[in-house]
Amino acid sequence: MTTRYYSVARHVMALTAGDDIFALLDNCRPFEVTPSEPLISVVIRENAPLPETWTEEWRQEEEGDEIACGHSGGNPLFVFRSHGKMAGWMECGSDYRRATVYTGELPKLAIDNAMMIAFALATAEMDTLLFHASVVCRGGKAYMFLGPSGTGKSTHTRLWLRYIDGSRLLNDDNPVVRIEADGEAEVYGSPWSGKTPCYVNEHYPLGAIVRLRQAPHNAIRQMSPIEAYATMASSVSGKRWEKNIADGLHRALNSLTATARMWHMDCLPDEAAAKMTSSTI
Repeated sequence: MTTRYYSVARHVMALTAGDDIFALLDNCRPFEVTPSEPLISVVIRENAPLPETWTEEWRQEEEGDEIACGHSGGNPLFVFRSHGKMAGWMECGSDYRRATVYTGELPKLAIDNAMMIAFALATAEMDTLLFHASVVCRGGKAYMFLGPSGTGKSTHTRLWLRYIDGSRLLNDDNPVVRIEADGEAEVYGSPWSGKTPCYVNEHYPLGAIVRLRQAPHNAIRQMSPIEAYATMASSVSGKRWEKNIADGLHRALNSLTATARMWHMDCLPDEAAAKMTSSTI
């Protein structure tokens, strides 16, 4: 077993596993750092049976992938499946900073999900938000596009890359926003980027956030603070039924609402939509 260290949004994660596991994790390599005191420690082991008794609290399913969340013996537990296959499962300590992952038929899927969940929950009280969003950077700023799955976030960022000079993709699914000591928001790339292999270890000040909605026309307007808060809250990962996590997310979202420029965009998947957002925000 070997331990490697990764820094995501300046939070250090330690991953202990066999060399065969690290060979699967090309997405983590850009984030590898020299050994230092980790905030989060994850150990990878071969498959073990789920506890005979555990309580499920919540389940998410999307395009055949499933994450079930619950607890066993007082410890948080997460189960990962894909198209009927057991990918693996994770058991955490109560603060989510220590976790063990037991791999199954799809070890990479289990490990990626486990690392992402442990990161989101362990940092929720540290002014850190893991978003479901697609992000482009341009002119030294990051621009985040939000919306439910299937809205066209990736389509819109691809239009930026094609039609807006100087645009680059920072992350296509799970960027991290950290509220810095001066109260400003910084957007970080992460090792998790959905179906698009975009694992960029860079960060930029937040330029603006745009909530996309499919429409037969292009129109953009600025959101009210209440609308902006609700929109961002629905795009952030976290166990909101746990008070400490909910309070941490609320503080960070309040800070972000106070400083971020937030827009709502009704749009077509066309060049004009990309040019409208880029010229407005």
